[in-house]
Amino acid sequence: MQFNFKEIITAFMVLFAVIDIIGNIPIIIDLRKKVGHIQSEKASIIAGFIMILFLFLGKSILSLIGIDVNSFAVAGAFILFFIALEMILGITLYKEEDNNALTASIFPLAFPLIAGPGSLTTLLSLRAEFRIENIIIAVILNVVLIYIVLKTSAKIERFIGKNGISIIRKVFGVILLAIAVKLFTTNIKALL
Repeated sequence: MQFNFKEIITAFMVLFAVIDIIGNIPIIIDLRKKVGHIQSEKASIIAGFIMILFLFLGKSILSLIGIDVNSFAVAGAFILFFIALEMILGITLYKEEDNNALTASIFPLAFPLIAGPGSLTTLLSLRAEFRIENIIIAVILNVVLIYIVLKTSAKIERFIGKNGISIIRKVFGVILLAIAVKLFTTNIKALL
């Protein structure tokens, strides 16, 4: 195992920006109002499990259908690009909502809000560039942060305020946009 602090931090930041747990606080608070209680532990653990499982099986699934990781990473760069645009411009290109009180902790919270198409694509894109153990640590750190945010979402919203959340979302959007461009250029070279 080769732990690389820079890789862990970069992977953590990319996943943090894609998952956008801070930007999702208004959605989490809305969900909490509708269903009464969200099981933060269950939502965090299930989201982490989905992400780590996809990190290992995603590549096999891709090779089964004849797609290499570089092609997937380029596709992932496009998804990150659009997620970044959503964050920066405050628009919604895609959002699926289903609020069933019985499953709110799992759906839509753990999946697709936390472990959604963006984060799963990002994991495979990161795998094309970083060592797997560093990505796993980044996922675990994000899951811990997700749990903390879910537990304290109301306090965070009161502390940061709507404008604060909006600013954080835009800053991470710009970071994500830069990462999408880097991911695209690195992997397009490998394909050409």
